[in-house]
Amino acid sequence: MQKSGDIVLRPHQEEAVEAIIRGLDIPPGKRIPEAGLRATVVAACGTGKTFMAAAAALRLARHGRVLVLLPTLDLLTQTVREWRLAGHTGPAVAVCSLEDDPQLWQLDVRTTTSAPQLGLWHGRGQVTVYATYASLPVLAEAHEGLYGLPMDVFDLVVVDEAHRTSGSAGKAWADVHRQEVIPAMRRLYMTATPRVWMERPPRSRAQEREQEEARRLAEAKGRREREEAEAEGRVWVARPRWDRLPKELACSMDDEKVFGPVVYELSLASAISRGLLAKYQIVVAELTDPVVTPDRLNGEQRYEEQLRGQRLAATQTALLETMAAYGLQTTITFHHRTMEAEAFAVGLERVAARLHAVDPGRHPERVWAGWLCGEHEGSHRQAVLADFGRRAGRAVLSNCRVLGEGVDIRATDSVALIDPKGSAVDIVQAIGRALRQKPGEGKTATLIVPVFLREDEKPEDMLSSNSYRPLVRVLAGLRAHDEKAVEMLAIPQANQERIVDPSRPVGQVPERGEEESRLLLRFATPRDPALIAKWISYTVINTERQDWRRGAEAAYRYWQREGDLEVPYEHVETAGSFPLGRWLSDQRRTYRAGAMTGERAAELEELGIVWDTADAGFETNLGAARAYHQLHGTLAAPRGATILDIAIGQWLTNIRRPGGLGKDPVRAARRAAQLAAIDPDWNPAMLGWTVDWQRHYTYLAQLLAEGARLAAIVPGVTQHGEDIGRWFASQRRNWDRLNEEQRRRLATLGVGPQKAPRARRAVAKTAAAPGPRTGGTAFHKGLEALQQYMTREGGMPGRAVVERLPDGTEHRTGIWIGNQKARRHRLDAAQLAALADLGVDWAAG
Repeated sequence: MQKSGDIVLRPHQEEAVEAIIRGLDIPPGKRIPEAGLRATVVAACGTGKTFMAAAAALRLARHGRVLVLLPTLDLLTQTVREWRLAGHTGPAVAVCSLEDDPQLWQLDVRTTTSAPQLGLWHGRGQVTVYATYASLPVLAEAHEGLYGLPMDVFDLVVVDEAHRTSGSAGKAWADVHRQEVIPAMRRLYMTATPRVWMERPPRSRAQEREQEEARRLAEAKGRREREEAEAEGRVWVARPRWDRLPKELACSMDDEKVFGPVVYELSLASAISRGLLAKYQIVVAELTDPVVTPDRLNGEQRYEEQLRGQRLAATQTALLETMAAYGLQTTITFHHRTMEAEAFAVGLERVAARLHAVDPGRHPERVWAGWLCGEHEGSHRQAVLADFGRRAGRAVLSNCRVLGEGVDIRATDSVALIDPKGSAVDIVQAIGRALRQKPGEGKTATLIVPVFLREDEKPEDMLSSNSYRPLVRVLAGLRAHDEKAVEMLAIPQANQERIVDPSRPVGQVPERGEEESRLLLRFATPRDPALIAKWISYTVINTERQDWRRGAEAAYRYWQREGDLEVPYEHVETAGSFPLGRWLSDQRRTYRAGAMTGERAAELEELGIVWDTADAGFETNLGAARAYHQLHGTLAAPRGATILDIAIGQWLTNIRRPGGLGKDPVRAARRAAQLAAIDPDWNPAMLGWTVDWQRHYTYLAQLLAEGARLAAIVPGVTQHGEDIGRWFASQRRNWDRLNEEQRRRLATLGVGPQKAPRARRAVAKTAAAPGPRTGGTAFHKGLEALQQYMTREGGMPGRAVVERLPDGTEHRTGIWIGNQKARRHRLDAAQLAALADLGVDWAAG
């Protein structure tokens, strides 16, 4: 695994970083689009998008100018902390309203909301700017430079929770997409829930009149509610503003002109199958509605406001009963209105005490209860979040529009969507709070959805009932986010009748096969599978079990066609686009760990699967090597390279060592032939050069094959994140140090030695006859040490580098370069030319 600052990236994060680098490479000749390079990463909640972006920024603009945009202040402070841990320790500023914030102060991050101040502090040079979307006007004003303090272009803009910037091009947050407002070389959009918008169909005049009348009535109703609330001394919460989006909706996340291509995607189902996120179940708490009472008044049914408390108590009771039935300790409830979140938390302890009095063995006497809303101060939110789940016992945290996006909290085992009225994005973001788990923890998250049924309503009435709308919204939200996770209920399953009894005591070992058939959509009373299939086309079932059945069917089809299960790791079955090779590798790993059931093992053995760990492991890595070569054109991978969740760089390093292909000479020869079939130069040491040289040579050949001219490949031109321009200059400069085959290969690309310029010959004369001011002998020795280091390492030395010269003396080369930069106004033309010829960047000083 690669290390980024104090953070070790996990394999899927390394894959994402590599994909980002490929998507945002600077092309030869700096042919950057007028709107800048753009790319999007879509990764499920809880998979570490913050560290993906931070690690990519270190490689794309380590000493450059980076802007990180976030939707909330809480997420801003959290991101600053995590980027600092990831290695972004240079100059930084937060453009937000958090003046004198102790957390930012401890992280050495200044704050401002003044455009002139921002331009004065960081108009030029290295900086990481953290800002909320609300501060975009300050950034735009700073770039205008109206006060004589303009800001340089950003090397990279990271847009977190990017779905918040989609929608109407007229809203202020859409300025992040506009190059003329926020100029940037690259933009990276990060989201777990991409939003795709469609243009509204044109309305008729009658429809427009109806909408205007509805808007007028809604405003009048809002005024009446406010007056009534003020008269009764209650807090009134305004309803959302009327939807005024224009007909032409822009900034849709499927528009590559705005958001760029999706360079990396990790779906919810994939994250769960990899063990990155928890498996989950949906528990439907069916309640008899105590609120709806026919009270005919003027011919219309109305809802008695005084009975709202009964409905609230019923929901609280259902939540605590569900927590008891499933052994849940911590739950976050999501509400659409602030007053409902507060009321839910305030009355919960009273309901818990009543349940304890009835059944003290099932319900504890006390339950921790707290609530949060967007109007709470940051310090209060932090205190409540720190207290939530800290002590033993059950804890319930009610929130309204606080814990949706991004903000990390203590792990919880369940969420309750008390009022799922938000969009599909809001629902998925809420569910993501419960899916987070430690690697390999194997927890099952529970999503609780209460539904209120009419008093005379029966389970079989669900086909025509409107009571299940909250559940439909949750399932629709999941389907919109990740269709693969919600695809089973259209096909009735015979074994769905074997639902786990929720009354089974917590900790009791289930009977054999029970876990295999356990549904993730669970009702208070059993349902006929055919009834569910008619009710909705998609539902949520155990994603791991679903994945197993699809894999077993794909394996059977392959076995029927090929007669064996010797499936290459990268093989994908055309039917269903199922990654069969990778799936079989996962099954072998499960088998070796002793975690596979006998029924599953027997089913695969009937198809002739080979469990040999050595050959299976090599075939798995060989498949990853093929995938890496297909992407990079070479097997000269750096040691930290990862692909398909496999550390391919380290594996290739290991097998290049003596005996790395195994002790059996026949097997070793066969494996070497398999590798040579992918890349004849898979082991550069046998050719007389390093893996690093082979990789850069391959990337140079790729650039030329893509139409680049040699003259355009200058330092700063990259391919797959490698500075090919600097390496190319080094090869020409040190042509005499290359072996014959290296020179021959470069010559086939049109590369030859660099002719010594007059400035180089002049500096040699200066070194031979040093003058009193330039210190010629010392300068010549420093030049020799620098050239020796760059020939060996291919780049500039750090400040602490000490180089040993052929005469046995040691030279502090890193410090020497810094000294030359500090006294460059005292160097003569020949010395300046000699340093420039070696690639010394004076601006970096």
